Amino acid sequence: MTLPAAVARPRLLSPTYAVTTIGTFALCALVAFEATAVTTVMPTVADDLDGVALYALSFAAPLASGVVGMVAAGAWSDRRGPVVPLVAALALFAVGLVVCGLAPSMEVLVAGRVLQGLGGGALTVGLYVLVGLVFPPVLQPAIFASFAAAWVLPTLFGPALAAFVAHTLGWRWVFLGAVALAVGAAALVAPALRTVDAPAPGGPAPRSRLMWAVAGAAAVLALGVFPPAAVIVLLALRRLLPAGSLRAGRGLPSVIGARGLMSASFFAAEAYVVFVLQDHWGLSPGVAGLALTGVGITWAAASQVQSRLGERVSDHTAMRWGCWLLLAGTVALALAVRLHVHPALAMTAYVVAGAGMGLGYPRTSVAMLAASTDADRGFNSSALSVADSLGGALALSASGVVFAAAERVEVDPFVSVYVLAVVVAALAVVTASRTT
Repeated sequence: MTLPAAVARPRLLSPTYAVTTIGTFALCALVAFEATAVTTVMPTVADDLDGVALYALSFAAPLASGVVGMVAAGAWSDRRGPVVPLVAALALFAVGLVVCGLAPSMEVLVAGRVLQGLGGGALTVGLYVLVGLVFPPVLQPAIFASFAAAWVLPTLFGPALAAFVAHTLGWRWVFLGAVALAVGAAALVAPALRTVDAPAPGGPAPRSRLMWAVAGAAAVLALGVFPPAAVIVLLALRRLLPAGSLRAGRGLPSVIGARGLMSASFFAAEAYVVFVLQDHWGLSPGVAGLALTGVGITWAAASQVQSRLGERVSDHTAMRWGCWLLLAGTVALALAVRLHVHPALAMTAYVVAGAGMGLGYPRTSVAMLAASTDADRGFNSSALSVADSLGGALALSASGVVFAAAERVEVDPFVSVYVLAVVVAALAVVTASRTT
């Protein structure tokens, strides 16, 4: 009697998946470098363009406009597949970089960031749809972990390189130089896109979704001058997310809600990390950027841990642990800034929050795909990314309002921002407990 040969476990770099793995990794690395580089130099940019008042908006703008790109790409991908949306996304992203690099004022730079967001949002959804079409479920935790690992390489040299370029050539070349990276990423992902079969044409998506995405993005950007615009953001989220997401309904709605709250807390805090290290402790941009390097390494390491644990730790448990670590790190960061302890302690607190993101963030994607079918994978991928970006943009806009209000009453504005991040992280913990 002959026993059947054991079936080999698929691998990301096996001949079937290697090209797609490398291409998607390159796209994530591009976005990672741009994010870490811009966060490092933005205090310098705001000072040079006399635009400190628009500092928070320069981070909120791409997240808000990204929602429009996400919704459009989600509907487009469900009808025609992810190839054309990914190509259009890369083009928009590159144009936004050029506008930012040539910006004569902070207002023009924010407009360039809006274009970057449109491209970046579409890029994110296209990648998620590509993963769902190409990779089997057993490899999806690993590919999302590789996305996290794609952030670690740029964070190792990105902050230092951005600080060096800004010091020697000027901050504008941080944006303009990234255009070359966009071209390189496009060349690497091209073979992967040729392996994707076009799906059967689907019906047209409701235009109301795109209209609500535009309304929500505009409301986020208007929040600083018109606080009641937050109501419009919430109404837009009701239309763009699965039913029950805003009230932490059990299952998929809470998965998407937890993703949005994690992003809101972490990225609102991140936008001010380099800024506060320079302002409170007098660190140079290069040294302050080491915080971004540390969090990139820790995020990637925690993502690898959750990937290796696989089914031994459920998605629900990984998300809960991740949110608790995020809350602990954010509380510690707020205390470090308030008590003005050694800057290394503030950096360490931020790194703990990054570990929480690495542990829980990838599992939100896995849980979302597990709850999706071919008919709604694009919508759910779009919803997850919308919650991610619109939640982060809303928190960043709110942090700008809090920062300005704290300055007016002579309260430490950085502490006020981090208290806001703590409150949002606590909501993420509650929501993650309902993801079963």
